[in-house]
Amino acid sequence: MKKGWIILPLFLLVGCTGKNITQMNVGLFNAVGDSVGSVTLTEQSSGVKMAVKVNGLSPGIHAIHIHEKGKCIAPDFKSAGNHFNPEGKDHGLLNPKGAHAGDLPNLIAQDDGSAKAELMAPNVTLRDGKKSLFTKAGTSIVITAQKDDGMTQPSGNSGKRIACGEISKLKKGQREAQEEKR
Repeated sequence: MKKGWIILPLFLLVGCTGKNITQMNVGLFNAVGDSVGSVTLTEQSSGVKMAVKVNGLSPGIHAIHIHEKGKCIAPDFKSAGNHFNPEGKDHGLLNPKGAHAGDLPNLIAQDDGSAKAELMAPNVTLRDGKKSLFTKAGTSIVITAQKDDGMTQPSGNSGKRIACGEISKLKKGQREAQEEKR
């Protein structure tokens, strides 16, 4: 019986050391580098659930998208590239041909500039594969100044990028070391 108590903790420890990430937190920063919130990503059977908590926005509707590069260089965040689109689809949740994997519903900021939302990204995963958010270039989450109209190519006429957060399996020091090797 005592052997079972020794093996059980070892089994639990080994089970937690796998490479698959099922949840992670992504910090969001504005154009001057201030933290404006976070997005918690959670792997689900139907995609990735995104719990968004952000402040410092102007009241009203703002677009939020997943972008193809894991670089958030202020002030314009153009370093994040285009929307994450591994299947080469057109933009827009209202598009009859389907949407980019990085297209998400809009956020609504309250009068105090805060927004909270739970969004689903059904065409992405935190696991390995074509739709993984952990690409070689990384991916990012970008919030824009205006709403996404759901159709206009390539980004829904959503205005300038005002907040960004990098999605990466690597910790900040590891990411910088990897970029130096490139």
